[in-house]
Amino acid sequence: MNLIFNKKLMLKSIVIFSMALQPSLSNSLFASEQANKNSGVAVGSQYDSTHVYVAPSDLDAFANSFVATFGGQASKPIVSNVTPVNSSSTFRYIMAPVGMLSVFAYQTPIPFPFGQERYGYLVSNMDQALKEARAAGAEIMVEPFKDPIGRDAIIQWPSGVKMQLYWHFTPPSYAPLKTIPENRIYVSNDRADEFVRDYVRFSHGKVVEDNKKANGAEIGRPGYTFRRIRIESPFGKMLVMVTDEHLPYPFGYELTGYQVDNLADTLQKAANANAKILSKLYDAGDRNTAILQFPGGYIAEVHDLKKTK
Repeated sequence: MNLIFNKKLMLKSIVIFSMALQPSLSNSLFASEQANKNSGVAVGSQYDSTHVYVAPSDLDAFANSFVATFGGQASKPIVSNVTPVNSSSTFRYIMAPVGMLSVFAYQTPIPFPFGQERYGYLVSNMDQALKEARAAGAEIMVEPFKDPIGRDAIIQWPSGVKMQLYWHFTPPSYAPLKTIPENRIYVSNDRADEFVRDYVRFSHGKVVEDNKKANGAEIGRPGYTFRRIRIESPFGKMLVMVTDEHLPYPFGYELTGYQVDNLADTLQKAANANAKILSKLYDAGDRNTAILQFPGGYIAEVHDLKKTK
């Protein structure tokens, strides 16, 4: 398949896929969100996706397992080049009620530094987004480049956290998520305040919790206390865990935390869909939490919130 055909096929497939899931929506939603001055360059949490890298042989098994666990739908596989250099990846987009995923299965070696970015954030204006990221303290690790459906760049924060920013030629329009996932970040004591300050400035967010004595059992360390910071912004939710980095497996490897209605039911669905439970259900006070690993290696936290009386 030539590159021109790939570009047209990828754009057409994603547009058709999103329209099939959200038939009643129009670009007016996208325009109204852009008009929200308090959002900065963010468009909305339903447009932001966790980046998952799997082997080609695991792509279908992963997509099927994730959808069976959380619901939603996966796009058909599309082969294309989504980096600024020669490479080839099979791409699938998963739209689930608990969050979005961009799944890549490379047939070629993965160009550096792709694979290190945790998340892709849709922005309303790429040039403005990079200007604001730099002003907030981030560095532009991968300068803007075109992919088949828009423009992309990778930024890095002082803590080493990497994120991809992207912009579409044709604005998408998705319904809000049922629950907003948490981007789970582990940072050192040396960089925590700097990272939080810089990210909040860029995201136009706010710190909604700063617990300096969170129970270490939440991250596999009973008897240890750590600092847990919750951030909410137009990009979505972020959970920042400030630790000494003495983390037992699998903590630290999970990229995203997904909120479900009933954790026990979700864990059963996951087990039936060939996912592994790496950390069993734990009562974390305001929530029950567990860690899952899906076929292909993707690790995620899953939780339900306790009802308040």
